[in-house]
Amino acid sequence: MKIIAGLGNPGPEYVQTKHNVGFMIVDALAAALGAEWRQGKFEALVAETRIGSEKVVLVKPLTYMNESGRAIGPLMSWYKLTPEDLIVCHDDMDIPAGTIRIRKKGSAGGHNGIKSILAHVGDEHFARVRLGIGRPLPGWSVVKHVLAPFTTEDAGKIAESIKQLVPAIECIVTNGVDMAMNKYNPKKQKKAKPARGQKKSAQAAGQNGECAAVADKVAAPAAKEAGQDE
Repeated sequence: MKIIAGLGNPGPEYVQTKHNVGFMIVDALAAALGAEWRQGKFEALVAETRIGSEKVVLVKPLTYMNESGRAIGPLMSWYKLTPEDLIVCHDDMDIPAGTIRIRKKGSAGGHNGIKSILAHVGDEHFARVRLGIGRPLPGWSVVKHVLAPFTTEDAGKIAESIKQLVPAIECIVTNGVDMAMNKYNPKKQKKAKPARGQKKSAQAAGQNGECAAVADKVAAPAAKEAGQDE
């Protein structure tokens, strides 16, 4: 069994804000799986469903972002689950808007919702599904940034990434975090190596330049002597 928690703030005024992409992700997952939300026992909305043969509980804490662990911790205890059975979906300000990053474990990285979960779960070994929201505009505070809606351009990127994250989360449940990371995390761009012919040409050019410099050094005294003879 797995708990898949999306982080955000409850209330209509927060629905389209950047800080609520965790809610957006689990809402998309619930829609794809035909799961219906209901009020749970521990200050959270829950939706029970299955991914393959695995039972999963989708969770949206109603405690507000900074107290997310207050809902998730008791749910983990209620279902007698370990940290490895938890998957958390949340926004990340340190990666570009729309960029996906899946991690197996880690620190809070300054995210207050994750800090709260770590405090209540007591272990960092739970999967994170992070969706980038980008950095604040010049002159904007972090709070103003995360509680503002996306620009039209970024909203399109977020919607497209959430579509990709539905199968990515299903992959985590059925095949494990490592396979999902390998398949869905952006690949690092390798620096292009010069072709062998180009490399040799560059080396030859360098050698020719060195030879020319030596020749100039030899020629200079000879020219000086010739001038003195005159």
